[in-house]
Amino acid sequence: MAFLLLFFLFFTSMSSIPRSESKLTLDYYAKTCPRFDSIVQEIVHSKQTQSPTTAAATLRLFFHDCAVDGCDASVLVRSSATNKAERENDINHSLAGDAFDVVSRIKTALELECPGIVSCSDILAMATRNLITMTGGPHYKVRLGRKDGLVSQASHVEGHISRANHSVNQMIATFQSMGFTVQEMVALTAGGHTIGFSHCSELSTRLFGIKPDPALNPKFAEALKRHCANYTTDPNIAVFLDVVSPGRFDNNFLKNLQKGLGILASDSALMKDPRTVTIVDKYAKDNSLFFSDFARAMEKLSVLGVKTGHKGEVRKRCDLFNNLN
Repeated sequence: MAFLLLFFLFFTSMSSIPRSESKLTLDYYAKTCPRFDSIVQEIVHSKQTQSPTTAAATLRLFFHDCAVDGCDASVLVRSSATNKAERENDINHSLAGDAFDVVSRIKTALELECPGIVSCSDILAMATRNLITMTGGPHYKVRLGRKDGLVSQASHVEGHISRANHSVNQMIATFQSMGFTVQEMVALTAGGHTIGFSHCSELSTRLFGIKPDPALNPKFAEALKRHCANYTTDPNIAVFLDVVSPGRFDNNFLKNLQKGLGILASDSALMKDPRTVTIVDKYAKDNSLFFSDFARAMEKLSVLGVKTGHKGEVRKRCDLFNNLN
């Protein structure tokens, strides 16, 4: 009887996992590309050492990929004469080149080592995890075996990624559409922003509007104004979202929100809503809890809408579909 009960529980839990996710394994490349892990780690370490903003850029790229049609590397595809790809949507214009570059470097090395085996979507998922860990963040498991998507369209992006001026209601709705709870939304947002950065244009209304945003610490607002003064002539001017420890993955971003040091309006809004402020306070107080919740949310995110089997392909180049037509 005990055996039958265990079998029933196992079968029930397995049947609740989407077929695409159940095909992913931790050792997917153990036989077909044994040096996959070491090659990814070597290039990630080199790139992050050269360009310390690579981790933040790659984490953002990964989220923007998974949020639209699942984790299938569709955000990496360039537009063609017949297709306007995801990268052309205005919210993706600020995705940093370092993230695309680290994926491209890894893909080139892996194509030399084991041609046609490793997907760009698996590369992006693994590189993101390794970069998070390298900056002091939590380690979490990355299941592998994703295929690269066959579709990338700019028209699919809108409504799937929160913007800098979104309200808490809008953010919750966006994350809920992907199957995430409010707690997971706060954990993922804080994780992305603790090492993240933003261009001054995304906070210009808060700083240079008719009425300054009262949610911002006044002295902090003045410092940001000075830093962003020339944002209209230099669109590349950016600010770190965590002004205390911008290069380290920790909970200082959450502590900053409590002090009125949230850069983006959407971040400051988390302190005004009873559904989110208690979570922010909890994570600001307990770094270990923040890390564990973020790690679980990232594991969940990393298998969102993955393609396996004939539903995708292993691209030869991450920015081009294999069949250009």
